Order: sequence, then C-alpha cells, then structure tokens
Amino acid sequence: MPQVSRTVRIGSSHGLHARPAKLFAQAAKDTGIPITIAKDSGAPVNAASILGVISLGVEQGDYVTLTADGDDAEAALDTLSELLTTDHDAE
Repeated sequence: MPQVSRTVRIGSSHGLHARPAKLFAQAAKDTGIPITIAKDSGAPVNAASILGVISLGVEQGDYVTLTADGDDAEAALDTLSELLTTDHDAE
C-alpha cells in the first residue's frame, strides 16, 4: 500500500488545543486508515489519539507532517490538511 506524506501549516489561532485536536483526531479516526502527525522533525504520534495530538504542543504557524498508509491516503490527507489549515477559533 502506498504511503503518503504531507506537510501543512497550522491555521487555528490557538493551535491544536482541545477542540481543534478533538475535531482532527476524530476525522483521522474516521478515515479508517493509520495516520500519524509529527511536529517539525519530532517523533510522530497517532493522529487519531486526542491526547497524542495535544501532547505535540502545536501552535498557530507551526508545521506538521501527516503520514497516511492505505488506498485512500491522498483523500484522507486532503481532508485532514484542510482541517489543520482552517482557523477553528475564528468561527
């Protein structure tokens, strides 16, 4: 199965705190394929784990790398990238 990676810049003005992290982790889980998220060159964590995502301490403007394995990896990363680049705190 193909592995796909994508680096995106965080759009939420408060970074990946509780609400955006929960939205992101749920969306990652809903893809049904293994996805990791890493901040800069740090160790990747399971993108479907809210605690894992929060533990990265991601702030607005930080770059994260998403990696997905599976047939729908490209589509999954499209969806997740859009979530990460959106400012959920502006709503």
